[in-house]
Amino acid sequence: MVRQMTPQDVERVSPSGHYIALRIGFAFPMEEINALPTDWIDHYTKNRLMLFDPVMRWAYANTGFMRWSDLRGDDPHGVLTMAAAFGLRFGLTVAVFDENLEGHRSFASFTRPDREFEDLEARLLVAFLTRRHLEMLPPTNLTNAELEALAMVKDGKRLKQIAFDLGVTEGAVKQRLKNAKVKLGAHTSTQAATMARQFKLI
Repeated sequence: MVRQMTPQDVERVSPSGHYIALRIGFAFPMEEINALPTDWIDHYTKNRLMLFDPVMRWAYANTGFMRWSDLRGDDPHGVLTMAAAFGLRFGLTVAVFDENLEGHRSFASFTRPDREFEDLEARLLVAFLTRRHLEMLPPTNLTNAELEALAMVKDGKRLKQIAFDLGVTEGAVKQRLKNAKVKLGAHTSTQAATMARQFKLI
């Protein structure tokens, strides 16, 4: 059995950098990891290359994986040629969609300066992105009390005010928020509230 890829494996297999967007809704991903070279990010943003990028067009319309070299014929603005000049000479894009009702899809691009991605690497990267995509599914085990506390955090209320409004002790509110953070995999109550809102739980 082939072991699962870790974030460290991803960095090793894509030494020129990578970009991961998880569960993109109408416009924004729930989580974004941009480990591409800063000078390329600046050039890409300044010149609004997303509008012309064949990689982005492919990622929004397909699933599976595609080598950038196979997209060069659909690149009239030369975005991939520009990327190569910044050290992103070989790329692989992966896209995942699980037929969810929200229409959320995830995609990622991985880059190398030296060679094409091998088929095994491509399949492992598809499995990695699929796993990360599924990990971002909204939890179903948050209680109404936990969601109520998160909604108040989202509204900017402090612990003392939340306790007063709910008619419970501050300790009870702390426990509800702690439980919510664990279930959502969040580090702070604010992050948990943001995630709950993104999941449309509050």
